[in-house]
Amino acid sequence: MSQFLAALIASGTILLIILATDLGQRRITIMRMSRSVIAVAVIIAIFVHSFPTQGNDLSLQLVGVGTGLIGGLIAGALLPAHRRESGELYTVGGIGYALVWIVVSAGRVIFAYGAEHWFAEGLVRFSIDYRISGADTYANAFVFMSLAMVLARTAVLVTKMRKLKAAAQPHLAVSR
Repeated sequence: MSQFLAALIASGTILLIILATDLGQRRITIMRMSRSVIAVAVIIAIFVHSFPTQGNDLSLQLVGVGTGLIGGLIAGALLPAHRRESGELYTVGGIGYALVWIVVSAGRVIFAYGAEHWFAEGLVRFSIDYRISGADTYANAFVFMSLAMVLARTAVLVTKMRKLKAAAQPHLAVSR
């Protein structure tokens, strides 16, 4: 399978699950938050074939993780959480939230396409110059970026859920 096709399938799958799960008013549930994490875990099992650690391979993969964390925190910030009078917790995913996921997903796919069709020679030269062992390193960086982005967004949701639940609890006075 070409890098482009793998990136298209992986990014498309994650994007569809995230948008289907988070756009509009959606209840905050453990299953909702778990669904996207499970999807990325399946993507990792399918598309991560090795874990290159030569030269700067690990550094590039960590850049993917860091980029994903930042993207997930931004996405999570664009997903406001509220409490209904019934006590039910929900989020409202709008266009800004969707755009973050669409831009990141499109970026992965465009890079994979470009690596095969537009700048293959330049990428090979870059890889040699910066001691990156090959395509698996780039693929892993993008898959790990997806995982980190989903996990960061999930952590933000869990934090918002806990804050909303804590705000609803009557505060008990501490007696001494």
